[in-house]
Amino acid sequence: MPALAPTEITGEIVWIGHVPDREASLRSQATQEAKLTYAGIPGEVHGGLTRPSCSRVISQHPRDTDIRNVRQLSIVSFEELAEIAADCGLDALDPALVGASMVVRGIPDFTHVPPSSRLQLPDGATLVVDMENRPCHLPAKPINADHPGAGDKFKIAAKGKRGVTAWVEREGVCRIGDAVRLHVPDQRAWAP
Repeated sequence: MPALAPTEITGEIVWIGHVPDREASLRSQATQEAKLTYAGIPGEVHGGLTRPSCSRVISQHPRDTDIRNVRQLSIVSFEELAEIAADCGLDALDPALVGASMVVRGIPDFTHVPPSSRLQLPDGATLVVDMENRPCHLPAKPINADHPGAGDKFKIAAKGKRGVTAWVEREGVCRIGDAVRLHVPDQRAWAP
């Protein structure tokens, strides 16, 4: 019996990017397509099969412990990004300024899709949703560089709307305009 249920919810990839050098800037560089490998997007600073642990998993691992990289991509919702922009006092917010790897349009309440959901592309390439990507202060600098003062509002504006982190389960290629079908774990909600 399958453990993941395909849904009728299909989004569309409307933007793709990668961060080549996080030390220089969190700003992504836009592209029309990207190869998805088991290590993420080639040349992406967040790629790799493993990564050093960070503050997000400090309750499980001492900082800088080598762990599996389930944060290879940062995927944001087109609709939620528009809400963040409005809350920052902007007409629009370039996804490059928040270090996005991908922007998807058409999946409701995207930031809260269940962990372990799959986003499957037409060629079979599949991304596994790790969890909600909590907002942090890092996008403030690139946002402020283009829109002085707006970046200072980002962390609060992005709460519950920052998208998800994901990792590559099946390799392939993603392109702007590709459909992404949502598959969710076939289980009841956890009730402690």
